[in-house]
Amino acid sequence: MANQVEPRLIQPLYDELQKERFVTLATIDYETGGPNVSAISWVLAKDESTIYFSVDNRSRILENIAANNKVVINLIANESTYSIAGEAIIKEERLQDVPLKLALIEVSINEVRDVMFYGSKIVSEIQYDKTYDKRAAERLDKQVMDAMKKA
Repeated sequence: MANQVEPRLIQPLYDELQKERFVTLATIDYETGGPNVSAISWVLAKDESTIYFSVDNRSRILENIAANNKVVINLIANESTYSIAGEAIIKEERLQDVPLKLALIEVSINEVRDVMFYGSKIVSEIQYDKTYDKRAAERLDKQVMDAMKKA
């Protein structure tokens, strides 16, 4: 049986992308032309067809997107694994109301593909812990997510 493909986020995925969470981002490396995968957490579904994410404005991700705007976001949610393919633009080089120099990237979704291997499901969500000052991390995370929601 073929995996399901959608032109936009289904409701459970949209709901999962309303808060900070772990995802991986694949870009095309601007120097090597090969794949480049990064883990990010400041990600937000603006609507069913658009995802925002923020990264340090010195990140290699930005150089990669400038050279080739095709991206894939890998999301583990809804008991499965999803490949969200789209085209990225640098919406803001400096995200407002955030103390760090972060860029805001907008991804226009082309397809959402369930890529979980046949006959299986995810039984536990990925968890991570911030290893620096917990209060500072919570404050920064709130500032970034609020700024993305306003954008």
